[in-house]
Amino acid sequence: MKANMASWDRAARVVVGLILIALTLTGYIGLWGWIGVVPVVTGLVGNCPLYSVLGISTCKSCKSGQ
Repeated sequence: MKANMASWDRAARVVVGLILIALTLTGYIGLWGWIGVVPVVTGLVGNCPLYSVLGISTCKSCKSGQ
């Protein structure tokens, strides 16, 4: 898998995902908060399948072909 996410994008996804999971575990939001697993995984892997489908990349080094 080719990386298509910049470091700031990856960090933001992990933070948002962890917040959603924490809110679910503490009972503030329902089970739908487990969707936070998706941004955590994509942030850790560095590849977003939806970005690939849409031809989007926030990774500057990836855009230049490196």
